[in-house]
Amino acid sequence: MITVQQVRQRAESDAKAHGYYLNPDIAFLNDLLEGLRQNEERYGYPSCPCRLSSGNFEQDRDIICPCDYRDIDIKEYGSCYCALYVSKDIFDGKRKISSIPERRPIEKQNKAYEQSPEEVHMTAASITSKMQAHRRLWYCKQCGYVCFREEPPYICPICKAKREFFSEIKISTDFFC
Repeated sequence: MITVQQVRQRAESDAKAHGYYLNPDIAFLNDLLEGLRQNEERYGYPSCPCRLSSGNFEQDRDIICPCDYRDIDIKEYGSCYCALYVSKDIFDGKRKISSIPERRPIEKQNKAYEQSPEEVHMTAASITSKMQAHRRLWYCKQCGYVCFREEPPYICPICKAKREFFSEIKISTDFFC
């Protein structure tokens, strides 16, 4: 069983590595960390506590904390969507946290409402059909991480390289036999 302290250590480490801070409001921060802990126990991965997860790893990949939208939200608004990660200005009280528009595509948001419990656990056949539908394979030139997505992630979940380090690998139709 994962603890809130373990979740906090992971978040602090990631924040420090990217020049961010955790929300200075301790009660609010603890609620967010508890939400991450519960989601990790429930789904097996730490999906963002401020968004509805589908329970399907592939569907939720973009909202696994730190989510794909964090960096661009912090750059533009000073905090991520749920305000777990904040800029120095917000941490120091020089700037207030403001509302942030949802960047997650509506189709992905709706999937969390549409899936039945049977769909949550993807079969090999459904993975293959999703790969065939997207046919976009991205790899990180820094560490070799590979993912099937419409677009590369904003940041590599393995080595934390920026989106610019991803390249698309073209796949022929023969790949999917």
